[in-house]
Amino acid sequence: MIPSDQETDSLSTLEERIQTAFQLVTRLRREREAAISEAAEAKAEKERLAEEVRSLQTERKQVRSRIEKLLNQIDQLSAS
Repeated sequence: MIPSDQETDSLSTLEERIQTAFQLVTRLRREREAAISEAAEAKAEKERLAEEVRSLQTERKQVRSRIEKLLNQIDQLSAS
């Protein structure tokens, strides 16, 4: 049995569609992996920045306390 031109065309079309689907799935998997990686990096950066903010807030409280003590000392000198 010899395949007709129509059957050959249908097979070629099916083959092209499968190839296109395969390429799409491959590309989407790569994009998904890249997105997961970027999300992990962003999460790590967020955590690093949050720690930096906490550290800066602590430092700010310490500086404020020291300045208040200095101002109190200046006030005491002025009152004397």
